[in-house]
Amino acid sequence: MTTKRNLAAIAAFMAAPALANPIDMVRPDAPELADYGLLPIGVQTLELVHASQIDIVNTDGDKEPVYDRSLTAEIWYPAADGTEPGGSYQAILRDGKTEVTLTGRAVRDARPASGERYPLIIISHGYPGNRFLMSHLGENLASKGFVTVSIDHTDSTYSDQAILGSTLFNRPLDQRFVLDQMAALEGDLGAIIDASAVGVIGYSLGGYGALIFGGAGVTQSATEYSWGTPNGLLSRHLAGSESHEALIDPRVRAIIAIGPWGRNAGFWDANGMGGLRVPTMFMAGGADDVSVYDAIRTIFQEASGTDRHLLTFDHANHNAAAPIPAPREAWVPVEDLEFVPFEHYADPVWDTTRMNNIAQHFATAFMDLHLKGDVSKRPYLELIPDAEAGILALDEEANPTEDHTYWTGFAPRTAKGLRFETLLKGE
Repeated sequence: MTTKRNLAAIAAFMAAPALANPIDMVRPDAPELADYGLLPIGVQTLELVHASQIDIVNTDGDKEPVYDRSLTAEIWYPAADGTEPGGSYQAILRDGKTEVTLTGRAVRDARPASGERYPLIIISHGYPGNRFLMSHLGENLASKGFVTVSIDHTDSTYSDQAILGSTLFNRPLDQRFVLDQMAALEGDLGAIIDASAVGVIGYSLGGYGALIFGGAGVTQSATEYSWGTPNGLLSRHLAGSESHEALIDPRVRAIIAIGPWGRNAGFWDANGMGGLRVPTMFMAGGADDVSVYDAIRTIFQEASGTDRHLLTFDHANHNAAAPIPAPREAWVPVEDLEFVPFEHYADPVWDTTRMNNIAQHFATAFMDLHLKGDVSKRPYLELIPDAEAGILALDEEANPTEDHTYWTGFAPRTAKGLRFETLLKGE
């Protein structure tokens, strides 16, 4: 509840001079791989149109109209040498109306680097969300030699949120379409994209889409929900169906699913989740009551068709790891929203920048390993399950001894509250 004292403190915060909502903060206690890389970053906005798609929102009875589905994408990429960092974004707040300014390190329309091709990573927001919700990952990974593309999913953004059924149906289709568009992109930017090595990062309903894209087909009951996708059209993603098999793309080599939604609502079972065939890292808050933490653990356990990890932020809720720090404008109540928009971005236990940094660290290790074949990143993923139990044992030259089990890449005392579990294919 917002009290008069809260409002006074918030007003003082809003009045204080500050940078406009930075997304690129890296704390001094961040893990080793969290910091930005050495490459300058460019950013472009691309308008895409997926022609002749089923219009889920206007599907009614036997009427299944088609339309040209528009998608806006933000693309971060390694820029040419000499590009000076710094830029801003105009984003919409959770209320769907308020425009806010975000600042970062990417330079608008900077000339792309040349002479090398970089793996592609697709970033997919929650319901609702927008393409800037995980912009910290977009920028950070681009600075380390990836091209990252974050999608505004139509019918699922803050300003155009429509029935859930559209998101359930379109999310993995959007991800596949954007992959194909990026692979076909021409010009200087297209020349640096290696679309044969692709990762997908999805949050909440974005994670739902990524898991379907990676091989996890939905249950029959999920196609029949009255509140879901109408006319049984979700059967396109039914486990074992030819249409779902046709969606799966061998170019996708790694998935990060943050707080993935779906198992809590019966969209998967052991059979469907067993179809996941892409190495996957799950990230979740241990107190997630939206996607439900126990349901996420079940997904992790049932995905026996591939190697997978589960990173848990103890006591965090659904906003673990993915959202940018709450913009200053989100700290105050707004019209037409029953809660202060701050709650959409923040966690009451964990600092958002801290979680962002940890996500950047693990995403770097995971994508470097699976998209670039960088085996030097394996130690960052070969960890004891409970960070709290880690033993710090260094010799006089600060090298680990045989007794050392503290998490690789984390300074002493900085891995508390985290758990990291691994299961191999067939387990």
